[in-house]
Amino acid sequence: MNPSKNSRGAAKWALLSLAIGSFGIGMTEFVMMGLLPQIAQDLLPDLWQTSREGAIAQSGVLISLYALGVVIGAPTIAGLVARFPRHRVMIGLALALTVFNALTVVLPSFGLVGASRLLAGLPHGAYFGIGALVAADVLGPGKRAKGVAFILTGLTIANVVGVPLGTYLGQQWGWRSAFMVVTVVFALATVCIAKFVPKHPGDAGRTLRSELGVFRVGQVWLTLGIGAIGFGGFFAVYSYVAPLVTEVAGSPEWAVPIVLVIVGLGMTVGNLLGGYLADRDLRLTLLLGMAGLAVVLGMLALLSFQIVLLAALAFAVGLVSSVLSPAIQTRLMDVAGDNQSIAAAMNHSALNIGNSLGAFLGGAVIAVGWGFTAPAWVGAVLAVIGLAITAFALRVERVAVAL
Repeated sequence: MNPSKNSRGAAKWALLSLAIGSFGIGMTEFVMMGLLPQIAQDLLPDLWQTSREGAIAQSGVLISLYALGVVIGAPTIAGLVARFPRHRVMIGLALALTVFNALTVVLPSFGLVGASRLLAGLPHGAYFGIGALVAADVLGPGKRAKGVAFILTGLTIANVVGVPLGTYLGQQWGWRSAFMVVTVVFALATVCIAKFVPKHPGDAGRTLRSELGVFRVGQVWLTLGIGAIGFGGFFAVYSYVAPLVTEVAGSPEWAVPIVLVIVGLGMTVGNLLGGYLADRDLRLTLLLGMAGLAVVLGMLALLSFQIVLLAALAFAVGLVSSVLSPAIQTRLMDVAGDNQSIAAAMNHSALNIGNSLGAFLGGAVIAVGWGFTAPAWVGAVLAVIGLAITAFALRVERVAVAL
């Protein structure tokens, strides 16, 4: 049964079910960033006593491990399951996300929690990639970027509701309480996908070997570079938003969830705007989006000492970065040819390389004593490099077409 032929109501329920899972992914990926001080104090108590900055920077490794799981899992899982019915694959991925996040709740040490974060990241890219294909089919031809944006809407709404709520819960009742909520969300998503997502065939002729042929396409590598390096600028800042609010702007701890809500609102608006703009002019959206990200990150580094300006620029950073998400996803699908499953998933590998890179570099400049505004400068530099890669990729494409 082709989802594009379903009734409008059935299609909405199918998309909503997928969005619940993406909400859970947004929450599990980003809630840790607002709870790094609590996690550092709980899991690294000795280091916390001697150096809070060092403990927070080391806790950033948990963010990088999750991102590494995405990078590993996206191409391998997407390639392995390409031939299977997509609705069944989505059920399996949602169930795996439920189990692995439950491990984060119960495992006792820093090392074991790190292992659970790596496992929790494995299904992330395949869930979004295959879910994006289903969503695009539901919405029909000419609306691929809007379909991609819809499946990402759960992630951006998570940054408006789920992440701030999880941050508040973590501050009040321990950081593990946030991941209890995440586990419940994924359990709900598993049930809803099983009930509402219609049968959606895979491609019986696809194999992991054939899917991996996507890596022979030069434009795929360039597009992955745009996401991995350019989008790393966002994560360099977002990973350390809690100390930016409390240590730089001098605001109380309760202000952190409020700033996270503001970032999430920007991401939600940017995601919807990005889907519309990418369907109209994909190339221009990529160029202006990456340039805009570099500018707002630079402004954040200069003006984050005042909480109102910090909040306004946090909204701008969320908006501009999320404009890029559906554009990068759609371009990967454009340049990948027949390898749609793995290409759609690889977008999230790229973004989570950016997540890992941004968190690592942001933590590194904090650890050497450059202060909590230094990650914003790192982010601006990464965005400029991303802009250069974008311009180069589009130029190479124009030359190839001309020949």
